[in-house]
Amino acid sequence: MAIESYVVVHNIAKRHNVGTLARSATAFGVTELILVGRRDFNAFGSHGSTSHLRFRHFHSLTDARLFLKEKDCDICGVEITQDAVSITDHPFKKSTAFLLGNEGTGLSAKECEICDFFVYIPQYGGGTASLNVTVAASIVLHHFGVWAGFSERIRDGNKFVVAEKPLKQVSRKYCTETDDRIIEERKSRRESASNGFFEDGKNGVSSSNLLDSLFPDE
Repeated sequence: MAIESYVVVHNIAKRHNVGTLARSATAFGVTELILVGRRDFNAFGSHGSTSHLRFRHFHSLTDARLFLKEKDCDICGVEITQDAVSITDHPFKKSTAFLLGNEGTGLSAKECEICDFFVYIPQYGGGTASLNVTVAASIVLHHFGVWAGFSERIRDGNKFVVAEKPLKQVSRKYCTETDDRIIEERKSRRESASNGFFEDGKNGVSSSNLLDSLFPDE
């Protein structure tokens, strides 16, 4: 079975970071970017890379973990924990999903519970306590690609060659899903409005209302 990598993002605080994450994910051969919890994101910083990346959405970390285990994936938390291993040691055994925490607080206790192991990125200067989530993701994904032996992309001059865009283009401001998954999310949102998956947007328009307008009821 081919080695694959996944990126898991759970209720990311700064939605524009998803666009930059998508750019790094496509550069380093990620199979899918998995959003857990809130489904909307800003594609700013992606430079069109979202057209080349598959997205998947789950309502809970448990659902995401079940999917990844069905894919025979390890789940690696990117966090400085007591038992974390340096990313330079390449402690990988098979396909791996990398779980990235909130930009301010890191991985929560619930997020850590679904991880099989943890890696950290060594630092050599004393000017900052941690890295931006997108920078950290880029470093980790590059190391995994080296370990997995992913084929290097061909170059043309001083750039790498970008693949042709898929014939069917879709909006990447939101993670696309099947109609059944959208209906399921609406039902869950109505029954559990206090879960906090969706926050109020600008001008008093909530993300849930934006989702309703994007995916109208049949």
